[in-house]
Order: sequence, then structure tokens, then C-alpha cells
Amino acid sequence: MSEKVTVKKILKKKEQKEKIAMITAYDAPFARAADEAGVDSILVGDSMAMVVLGMENTLSITLEEMVEHTRAVARVRPKALVIGDMPFMSYETGPIKAMESASLFVKAGADAVKLEGGEEVVDQIKAIIKVGIPVMGHIGLTPQRFLKLGGYRMVGKKKEEEEQLYRDAEAVQEAGAFAVVLEFVLADLAKKITEKLSIPTICIGAGPYCDGQVLVLHDVLGLSQQSPPFAKKYVDLFSIAREAISKYVKEVKSGEFPTQEYYK
Repeated sequence: MSEKVTVKKILKKKEQKEKIAMITAYDAPFARAADEAGVDSILVGDSMAMVVLGMENTLSITLEEMVEHTRAVARVRPKALVIGDMPFMSYETGPIKAMESASLFVKAGADAVKLEGGEEVVDQIKAIIKVGIPVMGHIGLTPQRFLKLGGYRMVGKKKEEEEQLYRDAEAVQEAGAFAVVLEFVLADLAKKITEKLSIPTICIGAGPYCDGQVLVLHDVLGLSQQSPPFAKKYVDLFSIAREAISKYVKEVKSGEFPTQEYYK
């Protein structure tokens, strides 16, 4: 990937039927690895609350924490599109709060922001876009609303949920979002929504028919203690890291490390 990925290029990928590869990252080293691997977009996701900071859910992470980690990712100057994930209560109270929060992500180096919700956040999406900041939507399973949903579960099995998802998808698009994440939605329903929308859909646990896919980095690398059923683990990096650290501990205890080559 030789040139910077822009929102315009993400939109073009849907037109050209080219799949979009997106992954989360929360710091400079992993952002660099993801970018060199060729991802189209890096999401500085609020999933960081659980996979990095050890929180039980995403509700406790602060706007300040999200912005600072976005800054760390942006320092790498990735060619991938950097999207800052707006955390719980950084936009729900209205358009003004949403604009102020979104501006902090852009000042930190993000190319766009993502927020959860459909019809209920249309005004916030419009306000953010009005000040020149691209917005990615997020519907289906919205983790910031897991209490209301009754837990982390698939959305769209009930007729009323299916109808609401259609309304949310169209509302997000009409508000001006350049793309929308569909999380833990029935695959056939995600397919219909993808065909209906002119903006790209990014699936996570919603089947193969979306215009792109996103996964949490720590699930992909085998660093998460509990991964969702739709996440694929490509390597068991936790075991590799543990083995390396164990060797270090044994060598320190035995006096094997450091040998003379490591000091003068």
C-alpha cells in the first residue's frame, strides 16, 4: 500500500467490489504492524477497555484515554485510515458534545470517528460531519448499549429488530456517514442491508456478505482471555510471549543472563 487511504478511497472500494480489511490497534507498535500488513483501516476501538485495560465492558473507558491512544496510533503516520472510536457518553447528550468530542480525535491525528447507534444519533452524525469530520456508523450489537440489549447477543432475529436495523442503516447513510459497522447481525440480513446501502458495510460477526470485515487485534493474535464466537484466532501470541518471558526468568534466576555480550 503506497498511498494514504482516505474516506474517498474506502467508498471507491465498494464501487469496485474490493473487500475492505479493518482491524483495531491501540498503540504505536501494533499500529505499525497492522499498517505494514496492509490493512485499509485501523480502528482505535473502545474495545481497548476490555482487551488492554482489563475493564469488564466498554462503558468505563474515558474520552481522554481514547484520544491519547489515538494519538499513539497516529504518531506512526500509518497509510491506513485511522478511525477514533467515540466512547460511551462522549456524544449521546447532543450535537454540541458530539462535535467537541470528535474534534479531539482529529486533533490527535484521527482521519475519522466512529459512533454507535442508528436513528437516535442522526443529529450527532450530521453535526460532526458539518464541521468537516468523516463519520463511520455502528449498528446491530452496540456494546455501549449492552445493558439495554440484555447482554452481548445476536441482533435481528426478531421481526421488530430486523425492521429497526433497516431504519438505522438508512438513517446513518442519509445522515452522511461514509460507512457503517454491522456487528453480530444475521448474515442474510447483513447481506440485504449491504445491497441496499450505497456506503460500505463492515461486518464483525455478521457473515461474509459485507463490503469489509473488522476484528479486534487481540482476538486475532490470541491475546484476549475471552474472545467472541465470531472472532478467528490466527496465532497464539499469548503462549509465545509467556514462553519467552519464562525463559528470561529462568536465565535471570540461574545467572545465565546477562552474558558478556550484553554488557561492557
